[in-house]
Amino acid sequence: MFAKPFRVKSNTAIKGSDRRKLKADLSAAFPSLSADELSELVPNKEELNVVKIYAHKGDAVTLYVLHKNPLFFELEKRLYPTVYVLWRYPALLPTFRTWPPVLQKMIGGADLMLPGVTVPSSGLPDVKQGDCCAVTLVNNRAPVAVGTAAVSTGEMQSSGMKGRGVCVLHTYMDNLWAFGDKSGPPSLPDAESKGEGVNGGEYDGDEIEEVEEEEEEVVVEKCAEEEQSPSEMVTDQACSVIEDLSLAEQEEEKGEKGDEEEEGSQDDQKMPQEIMDALLLQCFLHALKCKVKKSELPLLTSTFLRNHMFSCCPSGKQLDIKKSSYKKLSKFLQAMQKQHNLVQVKELTKGVESIVEVDWKNQELRSFKVPEDTVVETAPAQDGGEGELPYHPPGITTLYSVSARLEPLFLDAKKRKGTVLQPAEVRHIVTEYVKTNELVDENNKNYVTINPTLCDCLLEKSEYQEVESLKWDDLFSRTLARMQQCYQVVFPGQAPITKKGHIEPIDISVASRGSNKKVTLIKNLEVYGLDPAVVATALQHRVQASSVLQPIPGSKDKVLVQIQGNQIQQVGNLLLDHYKIPRKYIQGLDKAPKGGKKK
Repeated sequence: MFAKPFRVKSNTAIKGSDRRKLKADLSAAFPSLSADELSELVPNKEELNVVKIYAHKGDAVTLYVLHKNPLFFELEKRLYPTVYVLWRYPALLPTFRTWPPVLQKMIGGADLMLPGVTVPSSGLPDVKQGDCCAVTLVNNRAPVAVGTAAVSTGEMQSSGMKGRGVCVLHTYMDNLWAFGDKSGPPSLPDAESKGEGVNGGEYDGDEIEEVEEEEEEVVVEKCAEEEQSPSEMVTDQACSVIEDLSLAEQEEEKGEKGDEEEEGSQDDQKMPQEIMDALLLQCFLHALKCKVKKSELPLLTSTFLRNHMFSCCPSGKQLDIKKSSYKKLSKFLQAMQKQHNLVQVKELTKGVESIVEVDWKNQELRSFKVPEDTVVETAPAQDGGEGELPYHPPGITTLYSVSARLEPLFLDAKKRKGTVLQPAEVRHIVTEYVKTNELVDENNKNYVTINPTLCDCLLEKSEYQEVESLKWDDLFSRTLARMQQCYQVVFPGQAPITKKGHIEPIDISVASRGSNKKVTLIKNLEVYGLDPAVVATALQHRVQASSVLQPIPGSKDKVLVQIQGNQIQQVGNLLLDHYKIPRKYIQGLDKAPKGGKKK
């Protein structure tokens, strides 16, 4: 968890009441600590600091620091000791023992695998899955890592000591250790291994060092012999753990690279890009083979993507061109044109590309087999807008994203910064937080008492000293107001599309051209799954006037529909009655000409 640098959010001295609460929490979490030991760890008069940090993966962690050394860290309301505490109280946690070379792997972020655990004659410690435990090295009882048991002791033994043993959270030499005085572990002789050889015989001190050095060299290099004697089994365990840890570390690094986009490189995204490229090609070939008809050509590339390719995406997967190596649809189609000769793409209107020709006899297209797990439902076509095939408007939902300021309020529900939620989910999480922390005003159930977290998240600085409680409605409205508003659009047969901000309405306006002639302009049709060319044709049929498509400056994916005359009334009727677009998503209907007698 602390293999990479973390970000410090705040560093403050602990209050007296919080000091007493910490002592009580430590007593409950670690019953073996005596009253005197607790007083040493949490002294009454010495300065004890609370440091709030964000780990590199975004986890919010609270540190308790005494004499510049972090003693405990709190993660998801659970306390864990650091190595600085465990060096003073090595018997505080159940421990698992491993070989020194494994420590470097754990410092790098790997977990402890069971093949690397050396089993003492007394047996493994009795732990349950999730129990806090420590890791020591052979011949030294001073713990070098802290984590949680991946499985119970019984499961470890029944699995033949294979798989993950300890999920490591903190190690000696990591960034949490470096936050302290950077002292090294004390030398605490291991009573069990002192004088005990690999074969169970006795060695003197010099011989122990020689054997240990030989074992470590073998561990770091390799184990080549196929047949092993009992004396080589321990070395084989250590060798196995190095291999398992390397695999685990590679998997973890891949996960981290996916989470840290700002730190990622081309190599980090190689595999996801290759997968998305393959999915993109599959949907492209599927759409050409089963969806596109010759009569539809020329076909706007944006319409081809929205109405055909998305509907060919297999269930459970989501097509996202930005995650492919092409990044843009235009680049992908250029590659399909140059490398595969599948399509011909041209700019029929300046800045707007269309597919003008498809090579239906292409061998790659003819040999393509449609996958069985593809979504059956397809996006409805828009034929002329006069009722041949019904158009279904997309489902539009307002959502809210957790902001950095509100993250502490949502931590109990395990919702991190950037998590997108429904308004009902936000209300539920806030309600549960209030109930869990017993913040409902006892005298008036309509009010909620403001605690430090709610104060930081919801109040303005000028309100810190004045506002002690809020009404429920005010609490919810303040929470939603401080979240990032998003919206989700769901087109039939396609994966949901979630975007930040407010959805743009269809904008209808009237402009003057030469000789004071009026024209009606319509934009943002694409946002609602409408093909501008189809809408323009439908309007031509309705009002018997010419129309043209024009690119919108600064946007390659949007087209402006221009039709002669003030046609706001007709455009509104088409969108409201035929396409069933809700009135709240149409802007400019109030500019329609009012009926009256001509003078």
